[in-house]
Amino acid sequence: MAIHRITAVYFSPTGNARTAARCAAQSLGAQLEAPVAELDITPPAARQQQYAFTENDLVLFSLPVYAGRLPNKILPCIQSCFTGGGAQAVLLCSYGNRSFGDALTELRDEVTAHGFLPIAAAALVSEHAFAQALASGRPDADDLAAIADFARRTAQKAAAASAHTPLDVPGSSPAGPYYTPLGMDGAPAKFLKAKPVTDAARCTRCGACVTACPMGSIDADCITVSGICIKCQACIKTCPEQAKFFEDAAFLSHREMLLTHYTARKENQFFL
Repeated sequence: MAIHRITAVYFSPTGNARTAARCAAQSLGAQLEAPVAELDITPPAARQQQYAFTENDLVLFSLPVYAGRLPNKILPCIQSCFTGGGAQAVLLCSYGNRSFGDALTELRDEVTAHGFLPIAAAALVSEHAFAQALASGRPDADDLAAIADFARRTAQKAAAASAHTPLDVPGSSPAGPYYTPLGMDGAPAKFLKAKPVTDAARCTRCGACVTACPMGSIDADCITVSGICIKCQACIKTCPEQAKFFEDAAFLSHREMLLTHYTARKENQFFL
């Protein structure tokens, strides 16, 4: 099958899914001698448009894992904004060293239902958004080399003339319930309504957090979070003055639990 265009689609509030997508897409482009385009669906406006592809496209979807599945506020975009038209798809899910759960099966099933042909997938370890000490600095140089190699092997499959068999990835289909975050006491940590707070003395009202928020939930004053918060940590990572943080007790207990039980290095997994 001739591939005329490669498109890297990513939702990436803290940059890890974007890094993986760019690495894989550039390797695919080099192997298939096809131009590479990027489609960043992190900004809210990008999730209000329609995107259609054909059988001569190769589309790479790269998303973070939230509680063992795709982010629930981003799933509607995958379900309603994309039409595959027979395009082949490569699926990447980045997770913070705990578990990727059913995210790959969920992504595979959703893109298949909308006309894509998944041919390869990867579960990629990335620095945890809640706790930078978990998988710190990942994807690192070794990870990126492995992703590039995976993309080279995927390119060979994409170019093959034979029909592809259904892609087998770990997880339940349909996807099971979202993982329930736990605190240090082992009980559910209920922080659904938690929002970042701001140290007003440090905040310079630069607007970086307003722009970075993928839900458009931070007001122009850079302090008020009037909309929904998905705990993505984009505002915290983006703030040049380190003025934003979470102080919710349940959230902090969950973060401490992760740091206590999930520090052992996990490896990436690739499926072709």
